[in-house]
Amino acid sequence: MIKQDTSENQVKLAYLGIGSNLGDRIENIEIAKFKLQWNNIKILKSSSYYESFSWPDPKKPKFINIVLKVKTTLPVSSLLKICNIIENELGRKRTKKNSPRTCDIDIIDYAKKIIKNELILPHQSMTSRNFVLLPLYEIDKMWRHPKTNVNIDKLINSLPIKDLRSIKQI
Repeated sequence: MIKQDTSENQVKLAYLGIGSNLGDRIENIEIAKFKLQWNNIKILKSSSYYESFSWPDPKKPKFINIVLKVKTTLPVSSLLKICNIIENELGRKRTKKNSPRTCDIDIIDYAKKIIKNELILPHQSMTSRNFVLLPLYEIDKMWRHPKTNVNIDKLINSLPIKDLRSIKQI
């Protein structure tokens, strides 16, 4: 008999960023949340909605973003696969990088792990993104970057003032 690795089935905390800048942006996000829960990903906390300019081209439609704190027994590869399936079900077309999309789900942090393979965690651009840091701060003021151990307060304070002024909670 092969002994199963019990760490595979342990509950893991993760943070997901969800954004949309096409169609009914709020409805897209709500459907994504429902589909995550349908896949046994329990939402512990959800931030408010934040509207921000599209990145890197502010002339594209504005995004609405949220951050979720979730718990799951899924390995990170399965969580990523489910996120990609949900994006596709919501009509995401993978054309040009950073093009407008109905749904974008990013894994920001998975069990404080540092991963460098087909998925890089923690999300490599998160420390410069107002639409990740502000909603993350709203739901977990004690969060620390898994790689650098820098507190979320310091990460937010390192953002350019124009980035802090260009996002609004709705």
